[in-house]
Amino acid sequence: MTDSIIKTKWEGLSIAPATIDLSGAEIELVSAFNRERYLKTAITGIIDNYDYVFIDCPPSIGLLTVNALTAADEVLVPIQCEYLALEGLGQLINNVEKVKTHLNEKLHISMIALVMFDGRTKLASQVVQEVRDHFGNTVCNQVIPRSVRLSEAPSYGQPIIYFDPKKSCRISL
Repeated sequence: MTDSIIKTKWEGLSIAPATIDLSGAEIELVSAFNRERYLKTAITGIIDNYDYVFIDCPPSIGLLTVNALTAADEVLVPIQCEYLALEGLGQLINNVEKVKTHLNEKLHISMIALVMFDGRTKLASQVVQEVRDHFGNTVCNQVIPRSVRLSEAPSYGQPIIYFDPKKSCRISL
């Protein structure tokens, strides 16, 4: 894992980006011993070198996501302010509980972040209210508005706070 970590030009920020090699990882893990704990084992020797380690996961619940949940202590859930995202959130919570029960008793949802909020739509406000009503203090106070600039930042290889420091989505963070 150490070989995968790259220091960025931003002080204190290192990344371990996905590569094309990761595309076959799910298939390779299927028959591997202790397959749910592969990532946890890989980061055990280096995790103490960092204040925070974020593992970006796909929205599906395959072996890669199970590995991430097994390696993590907390889950930060970004949820789009759209109806179908509510259904996905319910499924994610069920999956987190399963991983907690069977693989990682420390795992918990620490924060839900409301993202891609479009204040022009009534639905977005309804989703925000529904999530806040159901999850209370677990929901971040700020919502992250939908922003073209936020979508563009990754294509320039920059975090939004550097790509567009004056934009409202950056201020929301």
